Amino acid sequence: MEILLATGNRGKVIELQEMLAGYNIKVLSLNDFPDFPEVEENGQTFVDNALLKARLAADKTGLLSLADDSGLEVDALNGAPGVYSARFAGEPKNDSKNIDKLLLEMEGVPEEKRTARFRCSLAVVCPGGKEHTTDGVVEGSILYSRKGEGGFGYDPVFFLKKMGKTMAELSLEEKNSLSHRAQAFKKAVPLIKSYLNNRKMA
Repeated sequence: MEILLATGNRGKVIELQEMLAGYNIKVLSLNDFPDFPEVEENGQTFVDNALLKARLAADKTGLLSLADDSGLEVDALNGAPGVYSARFAGEPKNDSKNIDKLLLEMEGVPEEKRTARFRCSLAVVCPGGKEHTTDGVVEGSILYSRKGEGGFGYDPVFFLKKMGKTMAELSLEEKNSLSHRAQAFKKAVPLIKSYLNNRKMA
């Protein structure tokens, strides 16, 4: 059995494949479809963008298709950068410049008002058109400066109080156990198994 995770990110594919261990399911990625068209992520929400990608993937390949979209929501910035997280500082996307812009816009914001969250929306689309979405959220706060060398994106300034660390200081195992994307993927696993067992969504 094959399913498609509409991403070129090998790490995401490995993460989902591990969650489906023990089942005869192979997770393909867009790297397996070199002629797959570029998707314009012009949705207003993470769910919109995830559905855009998953719908196109299911339509083009005939496979059960998943796609995610995620980003950072900062309360003091009224939810920004949100769907613009990857390109917050403009094109081309640059993690370091995004963090610089975030810290600049957060100047003068006291610690108790620096609350934020990582949010992920995952779309699961069947070739027949049936759709489901799941999501995952990790609550934290924005530090005044970078801390930690791991991860990517905003991880060095995203502090997890319960862990006492930034996302960039977590081991890969720790991050995968609590990340917003891992949460969304875990919720999707029963949907995937149901579809493949019954050839339809439960």
